[in-house]
Amino acid sequence: MTTPRTPEDLLAGASVDEAVFALRPDYRALLVVVDGIAPAVSDDASEALLVAAEESARALLAERPVEELPHVEAWRAAYRAFGAKPQRTRNSLEALTRRAPAGLPRVNRLTDVYNAVSVLHQVPLGGEDRTRYAGPPRLVRATGAEPFDTAADGAGVVEHPEVGEVVWCDDAGVTCRRWNWRQARRTQLHDGTTTALFILDALDPMSGDALEAAAEDLVAHLAPEGSGVRTWRRTLRPGDNAGGGGVTC
Repeated sequence: MTTPRTPEDLLAGASVDEAVFALRPDYRALLVVVDGIAPAVSDDASEALLVAAEESARALLAERPVEELPHVEAWRAAYRAFGAKPQRTRNSLEALTRRAPAGLPRVNRLTDVYNAVSVLHQVPLGGEDRTRYAGPPRLVRATGAEPFDTAADGAGVVEHPEVGEVVWCDDAGVTCRRWNWRQARRTQLHDGTTTALFILDALDPMSGDALEAAAEDLVAHLAPEGSGVRTWRRTLRPGDNAGGGGVTC
């Protein structure tokens, strides 16, 4: 179990199992690798982005409850399709959007940016440290034997997903449970992260253009022109699985 040597390796090996596409043929995953990040604490730029996301959420929720927002509603239906109860385990987009009006967390610049972009573009968006991966990311329906490194009551524990649960995993175990609900401790971003993998999850009614716009916004804030930061991306969709097709810089 070794970390892929290059961003191209990681993206080329990424895949979504056909059993997941059978649940939601409209699903797309846009994977973005960002390399050369300079670790930084929250700053004025990330604060402004978070404030904009909070204001956007307030405006959205003034018109309808969070569970009726189009992309949130689609993800709640996807959770029910594999047996999860969305009112108990909320997808990351719903959880952040619910929290935003009262204030999003301030963690560090990297985390602040991707949380804000998730709310602003209404897309589930996860970020993980690429150096902590063991093999490429794969979205599968769990057997129930896969280890999931998490915490309970302040202590580290290893849990296992339910049989048939949709999970992201690598060669060492689950990296995110219930599609986009809870990330493992092993691969999570930290204050010293310099290379990251971001996963943007889309269902109808989110268009391909809207998904690409969210990725562009993320990259613009993490890799501004002249920064020396490099990015790569790949979209996984039905008919475009493992094999490296579509990896772009």
